[in-house]
Amino acid sequence: MAKKKILVADDEARLRKLVCDYLIREGYDVVEAGDGEAALDAFYSQKDIDLLILDIMMPKINGYDVCKEIRENSKVPIIMLTAKSEENDVLNGFSYGADEYISKPFSPKILMAHVNALIRRVDGFASGEAEVLEAGGIVVDKQAHMVTVDGKEVVLSVKEFELLTYFLENKNIALSRDKILNGVWNYDYFGDARTIDTHVKKLRAKIGDKGAYIKTIWGMGYKFEIEE
Repeated sequence: MAKKKILVADDEARLRKLVCDYLIREGYDVVEAGDGEAALDAFYSQKDIDLLILDIMMPKINGYDVCKEIRENSKVPIIMLTAKSEENDVLNGFSYGADEYISKPFSPKILMAHVNALIRRVDGFASGEAEVLEAGGIVVDKQAHMVTVDGKEVVLSVKEFELLTYFLENKNIALSRDKILNGVWNYDYFGDARTIDTHVKKLRAKIGDKGAYIKTIWGMGYKFEIEE
């Protein structure tokens, strides 16, 4: 089986080397980039990147813009890696389609846990038993990792896909933000439950008028419900 390939983009050479060394030790192939422009060039030239680790404050093109462009064309998992830790910066990263957000300084072992978990999830979608969920014109094909709305494919990030899947699997059930975090971010997540709101906002926008099926339960969370 071919090794998974990970693109690491960070302008701090020593930190980039540290991350790459850990990834290689975990059995991954690694591609390096020292700025946002090089990251995009590497992503498009390699064509088989399985996951990206992006610093935000990079020269030429920042990590947010790299994430935004890649997300418009690919579902590849993206981890944002940055010194910024303000809530708005975290939510901004998620709004561009990032799947995870890790603030510096960080433990390389924690980063590897997030990388391995995201890779396992994507592999699980690809190798799992065929399962299709349907509701109100939304079709989620878990094996193909594909979503269609009224027959038209919609590109979602890994977390957006998992969130929509979770909603369909729990249709008509009131779900607290904590319950959604446990169901979708179910490993060592240390973020704010309001992260859910950002992902729901993005998901609603991507599925168009079907976004109305995701009802807000004020003071609690959400419920996926289709009114007859």
